[in-house]
Amino acid sequence: MSVSKVQTSDYCDYRSPLSTRYASKKMSYNFSDQNKFSTWRKLWIYLAKAEMELGLAIKPQQVAEMEAHVDDIDFEAVAKEERATRHDVMAHVHVFGKQCPLAAPIIHLGATSCYVGDNTDLLILRQGFDILLPKLASVIRRLAKFALENRSLPTLGFTHLQPAQLTTVGKRATLWLQELLMDERAIRRARNDLRFRGVKGTTGTQASFLQLFNGDAEKVKRLDDLVTKMAGFEKHYAVTGQTYSRKVDIECLNVLSSLGATVHKICTDIRLLANMKELEEPFESTQIGSSAMPYKRNPMRSERCCSVARHLMTLVNNVLHTAATQWMERTLDDSANRRVTLAEAFLSADAILMTLQNITEGLVVYPKVIAKHVAQELPFMSTENVIMAMVKAGGDRQVCHEKIRVLSHEAGAQVKQHGLDNDLVDRIKKDPYFAPILSQLDDLLDPATFVGRAPEQVVEFLEEEVHPILKNYEGQESENVELNI
Repeated sequence: MSVSKVQTSDYCDYRSPLSTRYASKKMSYNFSDQNKFSTWRKLWIYLAKAEMELGLAIKPQQVAEMEAHVDDIDFEAVAKEERATRHDVMAHVHVFGKQCPLAAPIIHLGATSCYVGDNTDLLILRQGFDILLPKLASVIRRLAKFALENRSLPTLGFTHLQPAQLTTVGKRATLWLQELLMDERAIRRARNDLRFRGVKGTTGTQASFLQLFNGDAEKVKRLDDLVTKMAGFEKHYAVTGQTYSRKVDIECLNVLSSLGATVHKICTDIRLLANMKELEEPFESTQIGSSAMPYKRNPMRSERCCSVARHLMTLVNNVLHTAATQWMERTLDDSANRRVTLAEAFLSADAILMTLQNITEGLVVYPKVIAKHVAQELPFMSTENVIMAMVKAGGDRQVCHEKIRVLSHEAGAQVKQHGLDNDLVDRIKKDPYFAPILSQLDDLLDPATFVGRAPEQVVEFLEEEVHPILKNYEGQESENVELNI
């Protein structure tokens, strides 16, 4: 074959669909080896700078040498070192040291592997949240616009997936929005609760640093504070073992899994409404819904959201088990699991938010189909209004109730047994008993009179709950999302 190995190599090894197919390049880079290991080097630089500031024999030339090689990582050399040492951190120390011969003696001075490993994870988790939050706000902004535009459009409400009293299309969207606002609050809180592991040593006691500074505890404390500030954190965890508490990972993934549940619920509703032909997600002019059924317009975007969200919702179980099985100051059986779980959670959340944004940018409402469905059920719902009108016109409530009951059952039989339309209104019009209120029937059957305060509730909710949150994200608006696959 003439195709070179270089051209085909990307297709010969497994690659996660989350990074190749669904998530953004920005989130994929956040969890990339390049970002991870260049962050390790930055952390070694912060440590050296802080130690130098506090009086250790470290020279500015050594720091400058390290700064010159932050990003040029020789991954092949690292892989060779790791095969020999069976230790990823030391492999990077050795390779970095060869690139920085002046600085080699002071790289990683006093630190343990978790100094770079855990602190990097915390930086990456925080950056992951910083990528997700504006995307979540963009979904909320678009859905808020949809809710406002459709605040007064009556539609069947459903309880137990059976027709219930009317609501509006916009009011239903506020139910989705309310849960997304809860997710925004939870994710923002988890993001802001993150602290730096800091400079703690092998079992969290800072013993190695106390030795470096000849027992000067104040300098050790200042070292912890200095490195924390250099890394962009305001606070570090006051106590750690070798690692930061793995309950931190639980707090992070709890909020992402909860987001998954919200998106799954929203997209399930959209799929159900698409089945009823009341609502439709975007559908490209050249899109194919089925290889065998050309007429189909499958809600593939909503299905994708549900599919990835289901995976996201399961990932929190991993971090729960990891936190529960950390022995004493730490055990290494967290490592392999966390390499997979943390990245996949953020990539999954990123994917479903991008897809949901695309959906909310192109939701299509079909008012005539909605009105048809309302018309099929509204006669039954309006019977109480008819009875009240007859009583006001001088009728007997009990007699009227019996008349309506008989006519309703007859109309119900037409629908259920014969597959015909609901003809209750026609039956009422033909019955001489209801002659006194025939002129009122159209008003009594106006769907807009059955939605209560739904339109006002939409406006109030957007003004009081949604807009104040969106103000926090002004200037961070996401561009429209185009799905390539």
